Amino acid sequence: KTTVDEIAKAARMGKASLYHYFQSKEDIFKEVVNQENKFLKEKIREAIANEKTPQKKMKVYILKKMEYLKELANIHSALKDDYLQHYAFIEKIREKNSREELFTIREILQEGEDKGIFDINDIELTAFAIISALKGLEYPWSINVSFPKIESNIDKLLEILFNGIVRR
Repeated sequence: KTTVDEIAKAARMGKASLYHYFQSKEDIFKEVVNQENKFLKEKIREAIANEKTPQKKMKVYILKKMEYLKELANIHSALKDDYLQHYAFIEKIREKNSREELFTIREILQEGEDKGIFDINDIELTAFAIISALKGLEYPWSINVSFPKIESNIDKLLEILFNGIVRR
């Protein structure tokens, strides 16, 4: 809902200069969302690569995703707001992100299975269930919950995921 004048002012450019690089406000928004999305994915990949165990990789994946979604307002609104669905590029980003997210979670689960840490009957279904649960929590966490509380909630969720709810 920002005007091109406001964007030009924030970029310290004239409106005409801005239109030299972008044909429309939608093109500007598309570029901002694409850059934030790229940044989000790079930071998450870096964080995962620095961890040794699948458990820590899962935790850092979820933490970093939530941390950056809170910071990157444009990508967050693009991924959650229904009124943006009329932008075809938003739906493409959502679909691509969902596929990549499924792939990443599947990789972490497979690593845990291969190392004998996890015992998973259906990795695909498990990855889908984890992603579905996280998607349901993204919006409320991003607007109503402080980051320390999010981290605490993630620890509790991962405890349930890794240890189950059955008394042993």
